[in-house]
Amino acid sequence: MAETLLSPGVLTRENDQSQVTQGPVTVGAAIVGPTVKGPVEVPTLVTSYSDFTNKFGATFVSGGITLEYLTSISAFNYFQQGGETLLVTRAVSGSTSNYTSATSSKVTDIAGNANGSFILETLSKGVIMNSSGSQLAGGALISGSADNIRWEVTNVNTSSGQFNLVIRQGNDTTNQKLVVETWLNLSLDPNSPNYIAAVIGDQTTNYNSSLGYLQTSGSYVNRSRYVRVKSVPSPTPNYLNNAGGVATFGDGTSYSGSLPIVSSGSFGSANGPLFGTQTSLCSMYDQISTTNIQGLVNNDYTNSIAILSNPDEFDYEFISVPGLTTQNSVVDALIAVCQNRGDCMAIVDLANYGSTIASVSGEANTLDSSYAAAYWPWVQVSAPGTGKLVWVPASTIMPGVYAYNDRIAAEWFAPAGFTRGGLSGVIQAERKLSPSDRDNLYINKVNPIATFPGQGIVAFGQKTLQTKASALDRVNVRRLLIALKRYIGQVADNLVFEQNTAVTRNKFLNQTNPYLESVQQRQGLYSYKVVMDESNNTAETIDRNQLYGAIYIQPTKTAEFIILDFNITPTGASFA
Repeated sequence: MAETLLSPGVLTRENDQSQVTQGPVTVGAAIVGPTVKGPVEVPTLVTSYSDFTNKFGATFVSGGITLEYLTSISAFNYFQQGGETLLVTRAVSGSTSNYTSATSSKVTDIAGNANGSFILETLSKGVIMNSSGSQLAGGALISGSADNIRWEVTNVNTSSGQFNLVIRQGNDTTNQKLVVETWLNLSLDPNSPNYIAAVIGDQTTNYNSSLGYLQTSGSYVNRSRYVRVKSVPSPTPNYLNNAGGVATFGDGTSYSGSLPIVSSGSFGSANGPLFGTQTSLCSMYDQISTTNIQGLVNNDYTNSIAILSNPDEFDYEFISVPGLTTQNSVVDALIAVCQNRGDCMAIVDLANYGSTIASVSGEANTLDSSYAAAYWPWVQVSAPGTGKLVWVPASTIMPGVYAYNDRIAAEWFAPAGFTRGGLSGVIQAERKLSPSDRDNLYINKVNPIATFPGQGIVAFGQKTLQTKASALDRVNVRRLLIALKRYIGQVADNLVFEQNTAVTRNKFLNQTNPYLESVQQRQGLYSYKVVMDESNNTAETIDRNQLYGAIYIQPTKTAEFIILDFNITPTGASFA
């Protein structure tokens, strides 16, 4: 409302300009791979396995057989082991331009206009989202499924210009509706806070491969988990006129004619096949090869990995691409992403099912990075969606081990051994490694997945793929450094553009020292020292607008080789 001064006085007003663009949410793990449905090449946060299945699906049918992607199996294990947040990026076969969303059937308006009242579009892409088609007795859709949706308009009020919208599961019926979302008191008035696009959202996001970033179009953030508003052909600005009645368009027709009628409908016209529907195009589990990774090839992962290279947009601690092995060059790009970011690790697979120790070791020796770790052999698990026993690469299960390690200890503890390295849900390993097998693997930077009678199946190593012998050739030390850089880097971010004085330096020290002390108390460090004073911030340094800090740490080492000497002494010898 406009405010003016009509007589002498002081007018105080508030202008809220404090909106700050939200930074990236820190998540535990990122996973890249094919899924049944979901946004294509758009990293999406999920907070539980049920949230994952709602957004990305679980099982699909190929050649009459129900199957499940490694992405789904990995997500299930990760959350079972205590993981709290997961960043999922759906990779698809071929060009992403072949994948489109499904649009709603015309939502008929009261006036019967050709364009209808509004049009919805699914967030998920691919033909699996098409629910349009014949309707059977009882209101069931012939093409409706648990993986797609339908819409319904209820309670239309022409006096207020408001209506309700319900999103239903595609396989429900009229008498047994499966409602997944309900949106109340929506409006076609763009000046109303209940404007349908403002409440549900209308944004689309696509990866621009030529420019190398995600492009978002639309005015309102998507709040629905299933749909966005594609268009509102006849909006009704200021639905009620000054007299309190329903306003009219320029041709004299009432705004109320634009409101939807009470009705329901489905979605259609989506493109993009689920490549698991043809057996010849989809090799699964132990049949995965370098040229057929669950229906994909190595280059199908390129964009999804590149998208996750921006640390300012996506913040995660470790990443895996189950099924992609080092026999594909894209793994090099994955490791390079972690190295360039400097704040995450890659869990990689070295070879396909049925490989030998020699070939696995040879693959490991082609890599040299402390930002990656490899585990072998493959393991057998029960797929959560089908209950079938299937063979999966180690990177499918190890994110859950890391999550469990972090939940009961901290990043600087080794995700290995009987205390924190147990592989929950694993039935058996591809092969039982002997002590000499484990030695050969560990010498070549491969972390053995060992089977111990009475103890179970355990990750029994924590080497990174760094060739040089140093503290950073261990996973716990690399993850310690990542945790320290993450926290201390955030402290330093808040000092950018502050005055380069002793006060600012003390702010840094007052936050950094207590944090490092807490890490030391939690067995992450033997000792540490932070220097940020006149000794390393000389007048010349200050004149260059630089603030310099030096952090010295002694990481805690793990006891990986325990030597016990049993000494046999003669009778009567004293043990004093």
